[in-house]
Order: sequence, then structure tokens, then C-alpha cells
Amino acid sequence: MSTTNGGISFWYAQEGAPAPREPLPGDTTADVCVVGGGYTGLWTAYYLKKAVPFLNITVLEAKFCGYGASGRNGGWLYNGIAGRDRYARLHGHEAAVRLQQAMNATVTEVLDVCETEKIDADQHRGGVLEVALSPAQLGRLKAFHAAETAFGETDRELYGARETADRIRVTGAVGSSWTPHGARLHPVKLVTGLAAAVEALGVTIHESTPVTEIKPKHAVTPYGTVRAPYVLRCTEGFTASLAGQRRTWLPMNSSMIATEPLTDAQWDSIGWAGAEALGDMAHAYMYAQRTADGRIALGGRGVPYRYGSKTDNDGRTQPQTIDALRDILVRFFPQLAGLRIDHAWSGVLGVPRDWCATVTLDRSTGLGWAGGYVGSGVATANLAARTLRDLIQQDSGQTGPTDLTTLPWVDHKVRKWEPEPLRWLGVQTMYAAFRAADRHESTTHTPTTAPLATLANRLSGR
Repeated sequence: MSTTNGGISFWYAQEGAPAPREPLPGDTTADVCVVGGGYTGLWTAYYLKKAVPFLNITVLEAKFCGYGASGRNGGWLYNGIAGRDRYARLHGHEAAVRLQQAMNATVTEVLDVCETEKIDADQHRGGVLEVALSPAQLGRLKAFHAAETAFGETDRELYGARETADRIRVTGAVGSSWTPHGARLHPVKLVTGLAAAVEALGVTIHESTPVTEIKPKHAVTPYGTVRAPYVLRCTEGFTASLAGQRRTWLPMNSSMIATEPLTDAQWDSIGWAGAEALGDMAHAYMYAQRTADGRIALGGRGVPYRYGSKTDNDGRTQPQTIDALRDILVRFFPQLAGLRIDHAWSGVLGVPRDWCATVTLDRSTGLGWAGGYVGSGVATANLAARTLRDLIQQDSGQTGPTDLTTLPWVDHKVRKWEPEPLRWLGVQTMYAAFRAADRHESTTHTPTTAPLATLANRLSGR
């Protein structure tokens, strides 16, 4: 049986495409117009409508809700946030600790809303286990663990080789760090359940309605214009397609594979009984989950970027990327070498020039946006949405500043990416350096991070 490649994602192959919602019928007005029907847009609509039930909220989605990263990701609901270390340098350690604590609480918030709204997304709170497979990775792991602890994550645990194997028997793992602030879930079940909950509250969702331009109090589409005091850009990796936004966030590609279901004997051979989310400390890192139906879904970068900030349509990925992801699977679990790969796909995520996630409301124009999650958006989108809610309520005089509106990522300014071909050359060079550094560390067993990776991190702004 051959591998299905594309078709949006494996998650949609399981669930099937949702029933289409009607496009925008023409010019209209709203109190809030949300551009983008992924996690950020839907959570924002959800929290705003719950807070102020009389608000007229319209969501505009170019394809269908969850077409982008929200329907293609690895299903990691966890407490990582892009840019925390930079925010600590800019605003002080305690400000970054508050941001981290907000992310820790966000994992519980998402799971609680799923329970309240009866959204069955195959969620399982097994935490996140990140493993080291070389001396250099072990050094980074220990530094990472110490940093997380310093930012207040005192319930994180550091394991040696034997304790790591007790959780998941990753071949060659010499240590790991585990946090309870993480859960595995089915991305499409979450986004479709959330969209249904939003509609049930009275929010209007128009699909097949691409927004071509966002300007103060206007969201312009081929079918008409929505006029609203607040227009919120929640387009993440697809932001580059909007007028004037080509260099705002770089659409980074990430690819995944899903195996056939494992047998009980195969699961016994590798452990993973706790269904933890699994990652590693490589520079070109991987991420994986044990799915509810007994498969391994595993992802990594593949071809990282398409020239001119282009994005794909149906999620197809390159054969060499499928082979590379299969190689990671077999390197982690050699006993699964003959396992069939049932599905492969890809998608894009938003990367700011300084690799910092942000949430902003421009009070002079009513324009707001959130994103730049750099692959950590399943949970971060929820925190961003609640922050946008508070910013709008503050701007409209309903509330004052809140704990969320004073977090250090609010109103953070990021410079634009370089024009082409510098953008393409820079990303290709960065990931070539990361892969070369990973190869060097795994073959030489050097105890320190390869200088090539350190240089690439500096040049990239990470």
C-alpha cells in the first residue's frame, strides 16, 4: 500500500473535509471582524462572544476552518512560547516568568474548554518528553532544563538514560526532560469542535472568502467588504499572502508522516504507555505523538521555505522529506524499520524576524493581530486570543489593564524579513548549517554544541 501524500493532512483523511459554510454574500458590517478561521481566529471569536454576548462578530476564512496549520500540526498542546528569552532580556526576568506561567495555565485552559464545550479531540495529558541522543544534545538538554526551572517550572523532571527508557525506549537516548504541561490531541477534532462552539454562540463564519487586504475598519474580499471598528489579522503562516504583508512573517514549512497502527507487541517493545508528546534536542528537531488510534505521527522541517514566501495548497511534501522523517523514526525505534507510512503532508507556520510570538492591538486604527508562534501555536493561539479579548475590552472602556494585557509580548515590534533572494538564501543556509551540525555532533560525539549551529542561530536572530 502506497503512502498518501497531501490531501491537506492525515487528520483530515481521518475526519473528512467539513461541510462547507457559505461565503460572504456581499458588503456587511460587524463589531469585530476576525480574518482567519484557525485556532487564533476561532479562539478570539469564542472568548469575545463569551465576554460580550451582544457583539456582532464575523469570521472570514479563505478556504475552510482549520485549512492551515490548525489542521496540519503535530497535536502538541504544550507550554512552549517563542521568544521568551528575548522578552526576559527586554523586560526583565520576572516579566518573562509571568509569560511562562500564563503558558503553563493555558494548557489547562484549553483542556477545560474542551470539557465544557464537549469537544472530543482525543486529548490526553501525558506531558512532553524531550530526549537527548548525543553528548552535545545532553549538554543542551541540561541547560534547557535548568532554564525552564529558572522560569518557574519547578514540576519539570530531569531523567537519565534508564529513567528515559522507563517512559519511552528511544534507542540511544542518554537523557531527557519531562514537563507535565503538555497534552496530545487530534488537531482537526479540536478546530472543528471549536468552530461549532463558536457558531453555537452566535458568531458568523464565512468560508471560501479570501481576504485580499486589511485596512483600518475594513476587511476586503472578492465578495464584498466587511466594515468593523476592530479588524483582527489571525492568519499566522498565511500572512504573506495579504497586501503589504509579504515580509511580515516568514511561512516556514514543516512536514509530517503518520504510520500504520502499531501492534500491541510493537508498542510493548518501545513503551510510550503514557502517550507523552515526544521531541528531541537536535538543531533540526523532530516532534511526535502516539495517536489515539495507535499510530506514530512524526514531523520535522523538510524543505524549510519556498521562494517568495509561497505556500502550498494540498499539503503535499517532497519524497526526500518523507524518507528523512522515516529515517528519524527508524533511528529512534529500529524495531519499527518495516512499519508502513500511511500518510505524509506539510504545512506552514509563521516565523517573525526575531523569532518572537506577538499579540497587538493598534488603538489608533482598531487593527489587531497575533501570531509568529514558530511552531508552538496550538496552546499559544489560545493565550493570544484571550489577550486580544482583553485588549479590545480595555480599548472600548469595558475593563482596565489585566494580567494578560501587561504580558511582555503585547505590542512587541518586529522588523521585516529581508527581500528576496536574501530571505530564501538565509533560510536555506540556516537549515543546512543546522543539519550539518546535527551530523557532526552525532558522528564525533563532541560534548559541546557545534560552532556551526551557534553561528546559524546568531545570524538567523533566534
